Amino acid sequence: MQGTSFARAGGRAARASRTVPAAALLAAVLALSGCGASGDGGSASDDRGYSAARQDKGAEAAKADAAGAPAAAGERQEGKPRTPRPAAAHVIRTASLSVEVASASKAAARARTAVRDAGGLVEKETTERIDGERDSSHLVLRVPQEAYDEVLRELSGTGKLVSRTSAAKDVTDQVVDTESRIATQRASVARVRELMERADKLADVVTLEGELSSRQAALESLLAQQASLKDRTTLATITLDLTEPEAADGAADDDPGFLDAVAGGWHAFVTMLRWLAMAVGATAPFVAVVAALAVLWRLTRRRVRRRGPSGEG
Repeated sequence: MQGTSFARAGGRAARASRTVPAAALLAAVLALSGCGASGDGGSASDDRGYSAARQDKGAEAAKADAAGAPAAAGERQEGKPRTPRPAAAHVIRTASLSVEVASASKAAARARTAVRDAGGLVEKETTERIDGERDSSHLVLRVPQEAYDEVLRELSGTGKLVSRTSAAKDVTDQVVDTESRIATQRASVARVRELMERADKLADVVTLEGELSSRQAALESLLAQQASLKDRTTLATITLDLTEPEAADGAADDDPGFLDAVAGGWHAFVTMLRWLAMAVGATAPFVAVVAALAVLWRLTRRRVRRRGPSGEG
């Protein structure tokens, strides 16, 4: 009887040992499923764990600074505390220029050269004809942040500056937040992969695959956002509009010159000839009829004169 009791107890213990991992895996799956519905940033516990890790790192850094403070104090001058090192700023710079130039094509070529010499690129360029007489060019230029001011000054001097606007937006907090969310999301994806390796039931595998796909999509979205921020903070954007001036009306001198007199005389002569030709053309039918009547009258008169003497004899 005692042996039988020990055997039953051993069987229950074996079944319990097999049940515990399955229950833990199922609980993890449910927890991950609930976390996946919370958003792109991962679960609340992940965020708290990541924040706690950052706080621990910050505490360790503070202790290290406190430990190194006495040594650095001897090197500093009295009354001059050590200046903390500023964090790297991430700024998006944009500018718009409208310049009136003598030749839009030449000014556009000069702008392209200036941007390429600075290490930038021409993102977009459009040239069109206005009123069939003058050209207009629209360029979107991307230049490195360190060459932004210099290129802006050079482009402003290509002609007559009509308008200029510039803006700067600090996105440092957004960059830091995106990096933090990416780190959290990567850790979450790694945990789901580990659970998939341990899962031995088809239902658990299917659930974890759906969760992994959702979290990978969120991670890719965050990575695309990070790449966009990096591009906009690395290269500044300058929009340049180049237009040629309109032709001035009444640009001729007030006092006419010799050529103006010759042109005016020739115009009057041609006008007179034109009017004479019109007069001749208008009177030609009447002259023809009068001439025909005169010829008939003369012929009739001659015949009458000839018949007169012959009739008397």
